[in-house]
Amino acid sequence: MSRVKALQRSAEPIRMRNYGRILQDMITYACSLKDIEKQQALTLYVAKCMRQKNITWNKDQDSGMARVKADIIRLSNNQLNCDFEAFDQLLQSKEPLPMPQQGGQKKKNKNKQ
Repeated sequence: MSRVKALQRSAEPIRMRNYGRILQDMITYACSLKDIEKQQALTLYVAKCMRQKNITWNKDQDSGMARVKADIIRLSNNQLNCDFEAFDQLLQSKEPLPMPQQGGQKKKNKNKQ
């Protein structure tokens, strides 16, 4: 069984606060990957996360995949290539992502016996 290497937290300041340090570190890690398939899979995952964050925080602004693609390129300093078939399919898809579920416990009805 292969072990997954833990991401090292960088001391670099957060460049885009709306995405946070974790996504910034994931993009940095994706840039260091030599295996193109793994790099593309991680890029797709990061793009989906970024799209979800854009939908959550920027309800009145454009939160489409074109913006996410531009942000990935900017955060990776032009090291990540978003021009592959699976990313283009994600770019073309208009289906909304599921909204995050609210955590917490449900209140119990005291009148119910």
